[in-house]
Amino acid sequence: MEKYVLRKSQYVYLFFKRIMDILFSFLAIVILSWFILILLIINLFSSKGHPVFVQQRIGKKGKSFGVLKFRTMKYGVDENLTSAEIENEKQYLTGFGKFLRVTSLDEILQIFNVFIGQMSFIGPRPLIDLGVDHLTNEYRKENGSINLRPGITGLAQINGRVNASPEKKSEYDGLYYQKVSFFLDIKIFFVTIFKILTRKDIFEEKEQNE
Repeated sequence: MEKYVLRKSQYVYLFFKRIMDILFSFLAIVILSWFILILLIINLFSSKGHPVFVQQRIGKKGKSFGVLKFRTMKYGVDENLTSAEIENEKQYLTGFGKFLRVTSLDEILQIFNVFIGQMSFIGPRPLIDLGVDHLTNEYRKENGSINLRPGITGLAQINGRVNASPEKKSEYDGLYYQKVSFFLDIKIFFVTIFKILTRKDIFEEKEQNE
């Protein structure tokens, strides 16, 4: 299968998208700094362990980077493990961790990843270089989506939340790569907001990606 080659207009959009990522992530950091501090303090005192953890993920061009997240698991549980490696994952969540997961606020620290260029607000999923995710990473190399910055949300996240196979999720990553545009990103953004507000499929996605 011949790899898709981005159009010139898509390269131009990706350039401006990076500028928008920098501007909006900077504004988000400034505006939400007080809120992030509150979450940090609550998470610090709600259970044992560091309130923040860094999980190694696969980024643009296959380069590894540390994605920032609020800790949601009880002390002593390795949060770098995938859900498939943790039986009945929900029982290991802290009380405040459940709230962070359901509201997706455990991901809020990733605005710092966006600001420094490791991630984008919207893009393919940042994968763990282990097990099923390692296989999915190979699919992304084939469909070209490995060439984009991973996103906090994306086409795969809003379409393949429940019981989606690695192949299906990779299809969405590849489709996003082929159709990346301003209007597609706007659509993904508003669908993501809707799903968060309605709490639709949020927890299932966390279980598959954590």
